[in-house]
Amino acid sequence: MELVFLALLVLLMVVALTSGFPVAFALPGSAILTITIAALFGYFITGNPDAYFAQGGPVQWLTAGVTNFRSLYWDVERDTLIAIPLFIFMGIMLQRSKIAEDLLVTMAQLFGPVPGGLGISVVFVGALLAATTGIVGATVIAMGLISLPAMLRNNYSKTLATGTICASGTLGQIIPPSIVLIILADQLSSAVDQASTMRKADFKEATGEFSMPSEFDITSASAGDMFMGAFIPGLVLVGIYMLYILISALVRPKTAPPVHFEGKFDRQFALKVFLALVPPLTLIFAVLGSIVLGIATVNQAGAIGAIGAMIMGSYRLAAGKRNAYYPAILASASLIVIFSALAFFTINVKNMQTATDVLAVVVAGIGVAGLSAAIAWSAWRAYKVENTLREVMMATAHTTSMVFIILIGAAMLTSAFRAFGGEELVRDFLTGLPGGFWTQFIVVMAVIFLLGFFLDFIEIAVVVVPIVAPILLADPSANITAVWLGVMVGLNIQTSFLTPPFGFALFYLRGVSPPEVKTTHIYKGAVAFIVLQLIGLTVAGVYPSLVNYLPQRAYLTSDTAPPPVNPRLQDCLEDYLFDYYDERGEELRRATARMQALDIGYLPKDYRDQLEASLAKAAATFDYVARVRAATAVASEYAVDYRPLQRDVRQMQFEIRKMEKKLEEHERNLNWFSSSGDEERAQRLQSRIARVRAEREAIAARIPSDWKATHDGYSKLSKEEKLARLAYRRNVDEAYEGIVGLRDLLSQSSELAALEGDIVQLQSVINEQTAAQATESIQAVERQLESIAGGSATKSLLYKARRALRGDSPRGAEALEWLAQGIAQYRADVAWLTRASSQLLSALNEYEAVIRHSIGLRQQKRLTTAEAEEIAACQAEHRDVSLAF
Repeated sequence: MELVFLALLVLLMVVALTSGFPVAFALPGSAILTITIAALFGYFITGNPDAYFAQGGPVQWLTAGVTNFRSLYWDVERDTLIAIPLFIFMGIMLQRSKIAEDLLVTMAQLFGPVPGGLGISVVFVGALLAATTGIVGATVIAMGLISLPAMLRNNYSKTLATGTICASGTLGQIIPPSIVLIILADQLSSAVDQASTMRKADFKEATGEFSMPSEFDITSASAGDMFMGAFIPGLVLVGIYMLYILISALVRPKTAPPVHFEGKFDRQFALKVFLALVPPLTLIFAVLGSIVLGIATVNQAGAIGAIGAMIMGSYRLAAGKRNAYYPAILASASLIVIFSALAFFTINVKNMQTATDVLAVVVAGIGVAGLSAAIAWSAWRAYKVENTLREVMMATAHTTSMVFIILIGAAMLTSAFRAFGGEELVRDFLTGLPGGFWTQFIVVMAVIFLLGFFLDFIEIAVVVVPIVAPILLADPSANITAVWLGVMVGLNIQTSFLTPPFGFALFYLRGVSPPEVKTTHIYKGAVAFIVLQLIGLTVAGVYPSLVNYLPQRAYLTSDTAPPPVNPRLQDCLEDYLFDYYDERGEELRRATARMQALDIGYLPKDYRDQLEASLAKAAATFDYVARVRAATAVASEYAVDYRPLQRDVRQMQFEIRKMEKKLEEHERNLNWFSSSGDEERAQRLQSRIARVRAEREAIAARIPSDWKATHDGYSKLSKEEKLARLAYRRNVDEAYEGIVGLRDLLSQSSELAALEGDIVQLQSVINEQTAAQATESIQAVERQLESIAGGSATKSLLYKARRALRGDSPRGAEALEWLAQGIAQYRADVAWLTRASSQLLSALNEYEAVIRHSIGLRQQKRLTTAEAEEIAACQAEHRDVSLAF
């Protein structure tokens, strides 16, 4: 019966949306109506309002949507959506200030003489506007009013011209900063939590272990990660558009002929190009560059973009006036002053001790004051000129409110969908498809594409993604990243603006097109670019590193980058190091052999043994690598036949677990019917239970009889590989730690030698001062020894001397005896340390430098930039981890 109400929920939503009812009310309205109807049917038919819910009851699910929304968005750490109004303000301000018009006219003149140049200029400007305004409607309308007449006047094909304008306008959905990417990041953060829970449950079911290794965890995707992940695919899509237009112009010259520029490419034209192109590019770099470089969060970057857009808009609104550029010049000069102060001074307002400190604060204050004045000046101008600022803020508030109301409605709809078992139904359908993850993924992408014919991008993002994303993310066979899934969905959703009959970009262009352009021209023109978008989607799917590389690189080079010893990095780190050993192994062997040939007989036995053991472990590194490779090769060979068997058996076991849950539910209902005296229903349910048990036994019988032996065989080989890797890691760690420990000890030998006077003076202190005073003096020397490597033996003997002075009857003679032993130990230590410092320290430093980024890489605090780039390239690829489940 739950399926009936689930179908009713979907039907009500579809009817409400297709009838033109506002989305913000259609989504929660469908949920509230369906839950209410199900509760009433349950109450009047069975006497229980919870009867027709998969779990819980109407009160729980009616409040779940708002409760979930509050728990997610009222959390002070969950601030992703704050960026939405900031980027909306940025886009609307730039659109109202007519920056797009300047770009379109100037770029058309610049690219016009090239075959297809007008079309290429439209794509180029579309990409720039996507990275600044991100507003599809405004971009399509602006290009339709300015570029379409010019393209038609120069005999461009109507279908190519309209398709180019519509497709270029939609680039704002995938090229950051994009509102849809922020919404997807927000939706995926919840999906990652659910997927992690599902994966841990699957791991426990498969292995019996309660704790899943951290390297199998699913990493969430922030809005900044989504921006970086979408950047390269967005550029790839721009390149595909340009290439298509160029090829069309070369193959069929009449469709996109070159346009001769009647003016001159002189200094004045160059200045015009500079003024039209550089400000938007600067704003793009300020927003996206601050995110990629780790200077600002997405919210902070949004604030930078909003202020930058207002400054840009202020000079464009005052175009032609003498003082048009004054606020922008003041802001630029102020920023130069601020950055200079940060570069040349250490600014600390709370700790100004010198004249230089005061000067630094004054210089920075002047810069901040100038920037504040420029922002205020720009805001006042935007307010006074055509009341632009007020209109922009009202439009921003309107759009932001719409987005958040839809998010609340979507939360309620998703809760209702789960109330009637919809999530389990979708999961069972997807996991039951043959072909594993990729079949599931293609089906989901096809559904999203088809929904794009009828639904808006926000509706798809907030309704579909929370349902399917946890299922796809939890699958260990593909082990995809949340960033990649989000970008793939974003690329797919982008087509919703072009797909008839409800593609918004088509309507926007139809509204500003001249009469000779028919609706069929616009639809035909859009088809080619829909195909190009699907090609871009396929490219990003086949090459996931295009999406994952930039977020991984930014993470591994950031201030919060994990150390190389982090478990999630080990597979890629070892791939990198093993290749390094192949290339430079001889150099490492020679360096180790040179160290082993040195005379270290004068070192104390403990330190001599430590150094010899470390060098032996360094020399043995290559043997451990060979063992790891051999174990990996054996396990990989075994996995060729084991993998398909494991996949089939795990699917059958999944079906058995589903049936066992169904049996538990049926048995609970059977007890309820029996206790209520409903024998007819009880008998029908007993028959159903018998059928399910028979199906369960039939599936269990299909599991091969040798499955356990085969599984145990792979588990044994996998364990041997894991032990080989652990042995390698322990070996290189101990090899490097021994070298570094002795080097650090020798580096502090001069500090230890400097304490001789203080230690020898303790003899006269014990003889001449009271026991309490002597105790304090000895303790002071102990504290100095404690901070110096190599002083522990002497410190231990001094402690015994201090202990002899304690109590009511101090034993001065005993204290002097212990002190004498301490002095002897100290001088012996200083003697060998001094000799080792002069004869061994330089060799240790040279050797440590050789092995630091190979044998000792795991012990470093962070990766170098070059190492991070190599590891990021590896981490950007998806790895199948299903054999561990």
